[in-house]
Amino acid sequence: MKALLLVDIQNGFCPGGNLPVPDGDKVVPIANSLIDSGKYDLIVASQDWHPPGHGSFASAHPGAAPFEMGELSGKPQMMWPDHCVQGTLDAEFHPALKSAEIDLIQQKGEDPDIDSYSAFRDNDRDASTGLSDFLEDQGVTDLDVCGLATDYCVKFSALDALEMIPGVRVRFIEDASRGITPDGVAAAIDEMRSHGIAIIDSSKVLTG
Repeated sequence: MKALLLVDIQNGFCPGGNLPVPDGDKVVPIANSLIDSGKYDLIVASQDWHPPGHGSFASAHPGAAPFEMGELSGKPQMMWPDHCVQGTLDAEFHPALKSAEIDLIQQKGEDPDIDSYSAFRDNDRDASTGLSDFLEDQGVTDLDVCGLATDYCVKFSALDALEMIPGVRVRFIEDASRGITPDGVAAAIDEMRSHGIAIIDSSKVLTG
């Protein structure tokens, strides 16, 4: 069974959002083409879903500034602007994304004391979201991953899928993803490739 995982294609990570990824909205039409392709048996999506005052927010730490390293629950933590707060427009999927076609939405980042980049588990690698169990139970053997942002949530989701779903083959769809920095994207792609994740273009899916 083939599945597509759309990572965090939300207003907050697109231009005009609270934590915009450069050209983040450019992934939406490509994601829609993948959704419409008929190449997938299952389409799932992750959604950053933080409570107000989440510990990864710089605003939760007096004197901290966004994009500087701080600490959360005794571990190093990038301090982010408030973003994707539960129930806000910032947390909603991009309005042009064909979200009605998504079979399962996996929310993440709800624990205020630990961040959660991956769609599969928190950053402490302890608390699972349950997505890996769901995909395994569905018999998923092939998983394509794309979305926002390549150098954070997409990379960690792809790597965790490979580790947590027995025997799964994982591909990263590069043109259906965007990252925060060019260096970060390049390093993320190298890391995924080194773990055996195939790096592909959406055309390989659409014409394959």
